[in-house]
Amino acid sequence: MSEDKITFEILVESGAIEFAGVDEDGEMIYNFTNKLKDIAPELFELHLNQLNSDIMHLWEKGFVTLNLLEDNPTAKLTEKAYDLFAIDTELDDHYRSTLKELKRI
Repeated sequence: MSEDKITFEILVESGAIEFAGVDEDGEMIYNFTNKLKDIAPELFELHLNQLNSDIMHLWEKGFVTLNLLEDNPTAKLTEKAYDLFAIDTELDDHYRSTLKELKRI
């Protein structure tokens, strides 16, 4: 399937995106699944690169810890990740959203 013709509906129908719930504003939340890698590899790679970039930013700001020497580094939340003042003053909306998603997972 050509990636330039892949729509949101196709991704949902193929199982590459799944419904994850509703946020506090009543907006539906969706997650990518492992099928995305096979159905839309470029989108998968873009998503993975963005997520890695976001986690690195949160690590640099002290909201998560990482052991980059591990074979498969895992991000762990720090106490600062729950400090509402730090979150509001140090993170923009994009990174607050990423941190919120990490907490949800």
